[in-house]
Amino acid sequence: MANTSVETIEGQLVREIATILCKTDADVKPDVSLPELGLDSMGFVELLVFVEKTFNLRLIESGLTREDFETIRALAGRISKGAGS
Repeated sequence: MANTSVETIEGQLVREIATILCKTDADVKPDVSLPELGLDSMGFVELLVFVEKTFNLRLIESGLTREDFETIRALAGRISKGAGS
């Protein structure tokens, strides 16, 4: 996962969150907080499942923190570096 670019990961996250929220990709800004985008607790669970499956992360062991989920950009950056780092 460490060799996947932040931009690629960010794009994948934007598309998935847009799908979850029934919005267009253009409506989902990577530097806006997930709650501000409209992601509720059910949407967050969907996002967690997507992250785990798509990026082959076991979230319980990943070391991801609440801060890593502040924005799409923050999450993409953390995933690109390797969540366990």
